Amino acid sequence: MTEPAHQETHPGPRYGLAIETRGLVKRFGHRAAVDGIDLAVPRGSVFGFLGPNGSGKTTTIRLLLGLATANGGDINVLGRKMPQSLASVLPDVGALVEGPGFYPFLSGAGNLMRLDSADRHAASSTRRQRVHDALERVGLGHAAGKKVRAYSLGMKQRLGLANAMLRPRELLVLDEPTNGLDPQGTREVRSLVRSLAAGGTTVFVSSHLLAEVEQMCTHAGIMSAGRLVAQGPLDELRSGGESRVIIQTPDVGKAVGVLSRLGLVPETGVAQREAGTLAGAGLNGVAPEAIVAALVAEGVRVRGFTVENASLEERFVSLTGEGFDVAG
Repeated sequence: MTEPAHQETHPGPRYGLAIETRGLVKRFGHRAAVDGIDLAVPRGSVFGFLGPNGSGKTTTIRLLLGLATANGGDINVLGRKMPQSLASVLPDVGALVEGPGFYPFLSGAGNLMRLDSADRHAASSTRRQRVHDALERVGLGHAAGKKVRAYSLGMKQRLGLANAMLRPRELLVLDEPTNGLDPQGTREVRSLVRSLAAGGTTVFVSSHLLAEVEQMCTHAGIMSAGRLVAQGPLDELRSGGESRVIIQTPDVGKAVGVLSRLGLVPETGVAQREAGTLAGAGLNGVAPEAIVAALVAEGVRVRGFTVENASLEERFVSLTGEGFDVAG
């Protein structure tokens, strides 16, 4: 028997998860910005939180960090109930949410010194060294003494990352961490995130850049209109979409017949026929080697055979019915 999606009573938090929500709801008037989501972020993962503008990503992050109050559901962060355990959880969480805000007339190092001194859990004896190390780690060591008003958007983003990493954290929550960065900066952030995860930190990354998520993350969740429509390891999310085979052959007509008998749907545009290339959408459980064997048995001359797996973008579109606003 299938259990109901949300029950009135729940077992305790699962300690293999860094973030867990059950039936999480946040309403603004009659509109549910977050509509009963069950989020499960494994410890040590790099979790990409995907969705178009207005899908509920930022609202969810604000709920997780105690910056907004839920109308219903449960939240556990690092195995502790939120917001009841806010004071004990937040020291272990670094966050960059909705863009960094700094004092423009202080230097980058001065800003971090001031922010760190406001953290009652931070040791003052190691403050200067930690600020130096954090700035070096995000590539801002050369601009440590420069006033933030002269920083570019990308430099401010790096400074926000440095602030999130002033102390060792169990969990990092990053909202669009590559915003404003050039390609080199983006690669550096990607490498930094991977190194943090390798050291045991869980990284929760909200992003609209699908290519970045595919290169950076181990797991992902997809939001649409306030609902979590899919989540899990990237490979599992991709495998939920259709794969297709690309066949290069001078015997297109014969190949079409073979694919049809195997229950595959051939795409047979004129341009494809002229180029001697045939695409078959959806493997329908047929092993690629069985397709090749059937083609050869029917005398089809196979000059090339490729299996294309569904991309994360294709999976996203199939789940939400909409594309991504890459500029958003």
